Amino acid sequence: MRSLLLPAVLLLGISATSLAQVEGFDDPEENARYRDLIHSIRCMKCQNQSIADSPIDVAADLRREVREMMAEGQSDDAIKSFLISRYGDFISYNPPLKPSTWLLWAGPGLLLLGGAFVFARVLRVRMDQPLDEELD
Repeated sequence: MRSLLLPAVLLLGISATSLAQVEGFDDPEENARYRDLIHSIRCMKCQNQSIADSPIDVAADLRREVREMMAEGQSDDAIKSFLISRYGDFISYNPPLKPSTWLLWAGPGLLLLGGAFVFARVLRVRMDQPLDEELD
């Protein structure tokens, strides 16, 4: 009996999470727009999930707010602008290119260049070392 308890609890948790994310619109086009929009907004607490995928209350509040703004007839750009002005550029998976986000955009390239530089230095040092055969 105990061996069935854990799977049952897990299934109840999964179904409760699924029920919390069923919200949407009756119109398929509006529903698709809503889904695209909530997948493009980052959860502030989870940071690696969109508000569509996050099970926490803050994400649920943001989903509800996005849904209400859409119901009021606001455009995607207006909704994103409002959220960015309220929570900062971090909330967007595609932040604008401006001085405060330059490091964010250039970071991957800088890390790649730094890795290539370290690799070249290590390779050069190893090439200058004599082989074991040359020591004899």
